[in-house]
Amino acid sequence: MRCLFCHNPDTWNLKNGKPITAREALDLLIRYKPYWADHGGITISGGEPLLQMDFLIEFCRLAKENNITTVIDTAGEPFCLDEPFFGKFKELLKYTNLIMLDIKCFDNDRHIQLTGKTNENIIDMFCYLSSVSFPIWIRQVLLPSYTDDEEILKQTGQFIESLSNVRRVEVLPYHTLGIPKYDRLGIPYRLKGIEPPSKESIKKAETLLKTKNYQDYLSD
Repeated sequence: MRCLFCHNPDTWNLKNGKPITAREALDLLIRYKPYWADHGGITISGGEPLLQMDFLIEFCRLAKENNITTVIDTAGEPFCLDEPFFGKFKELLKYTNLIMLDIKCFDNDRHIQLTGKTNENIIDMFCYLSSVSFPIWIRQVLLPSYTDDEEILKQTGQFIESLSNVRRVEVLPYHTLGIPKYDRLGIPYRLKGIEPPSKESIKKAETLLKTKNYQDYLSD
């Protein structure tokens, strides 16, 4: 996706970065295990981690063998029910503990406007994870004039309530911290002039999404 509010445009070019094996990555991170305390573990984020399924499966398998909790932080866009992706996705679920899944916007037309992609396959991912009771942590991006529409948030809340596997719902307020990256990379920033949401707007979104109704994953 190319989200208008993306604060990591430096991850768009998949050729950037340093190649590393799953074993090398785990060996690098496991040195910090003493600092994780009882609830600690590893969150795999991005960019989009589901674009590297073979690496992800191997990394999470190795982590599980070492009794390390893993969380996948994803926007869900690569998800599909076609093979070979779907088979690999089911394999991944054997080795990871939680998926943090963003809702950019529940309304499909506005989702396309915001990200350049449909949300239909992402909704499929929510529904599949619910059908197999795999725990998820939902995060709703709150962008003034785009995703703070009361009716859309109500619909989002109703959809969330239809799922059986939601452990936590969180509102992610839009911020402008990524703008310097756009300037440095020479990429036009299309949301200039839009300010972060007010505290009142955030509280209203939390009320509409009924965030207090969901158990905090870390309290288990």
